[in-house]
Amino acid sequence: MLWSDPLNEPPEELRQAQAMLRRARTVLAIAMAVTLIFLCLA
Repeated sequence: MLWSDPLNEPPEELRQAQAMLRRARTVLAIAMAVTLIFLCLA
């Protein structure tokens, strides 16, 4: 059974939640980087 098997694909709600978590992690990482740069320059 392959990971790409369409029968084993996660439900739509789970995929949306995973996408939202990925976006939240990206935004958080960018915000932390900007904050660190701002604190170093201040």
